[in-house]
Amino acid sequence: MTTSLPQGEPTIARMCSLAGVSRAGYYRQWAASAPRQEETAVRDMIQRVALVEKHYGYRRVAVELRRAGVCVNHKRVLRLMREDNLLCLRRRAFVPATTDSNHSWRVVPNLTHGMVLTGIDQLWVADITYIRMLEEFAYLAVVLDAFSRRVIGWALETHLQASLAITALNMALAVRRPAPGSLVHHSDRGVQYACRDYTDILEAHDIRSSMSRVGCPYDNAKAESFMKTLKQEEVDGRAYRDIGHTRSAIGRFFEDVYNRHRLHSALAYRPPAEFEAHLPPIGTAAQRSQSATPATCP
Repeated sequence: MTTSLPQGEPTIARMCSLAGVSRAGYYRQWAASAPRQEETAVRDMIQRVALVEKHYGYRRVAVELRRAGVCVNHKRVLRLMREDNLLCLRRRAFVPATTDSNHSWRVVPNLTHGMVLTGIDQLWVADITYIRMLEEFAYLAVVLDAFSRRVIGWALETHLQASLAITALNMALAVRRPAPGSLVHHSDRGVQYACRDYTDILEAHDIRSSMSRVGCPYDNAKAESFMKTLKQEEVDGRAYRDIGHTRSAIGRFFEDVYNRHRLHSALAYRPPAEFEAHLPPIGTAAQRSQSATPATCP
């Protein structure tokens, strides 16, 4: 079966005849130029993505192109990015102490080992990191939903008092309102999370507390991975003037970039907000499960 050309449309043979060239010559020229045109278009799209998402590596760039309807694999994207010298920005190494586990408060065991997540608000992970400003350091407390990787609570101050972590926790509670008895809260053994003011809030909402083992970063791997992403894609390379400027920039990154735009490999390359919006009801056959502890310490 053949498809007829639209009425009045000249055939290839007719156009070649009018131009005084052979059909074989036309097809040789087409074969030589069409792939270059297609590759130029792909390069242009890669450069556009790399310009907007300076921290995206070749895998995320490839996913962005496929989401835009371009049929391309990550190996080709890697080759083109190397040829065009499109390198993503990397973090710089500097890790001041933010965890003080030398305290007299009660330390609870790790409850996440072997835990299988099937939905949101089953496991929250919390952590604290530093952010360098022009003249001093700020400290950021974050609470994440471990299933969707979404930032659900955060606070930024110039101190490491317990109120920093409490503010982030209260934000998460106000946003999510978890059902009593359904949630585990996991953190390191820092005094901010072990103190009475913090644990009283957890107990009041019937939230079970869980803490990492000593010297085992895998126990809070999702929070550690998030902090690495934050440093690479927002903090490093920025010059924050003061606490107000820092708080505004970090808030925009969480809501506009990380939660709603950034593609997460653990979520089948979808942003957390999109991932949550397409979750099936709890208990259905389509509900996806995740392990709460992807690795173990020796």
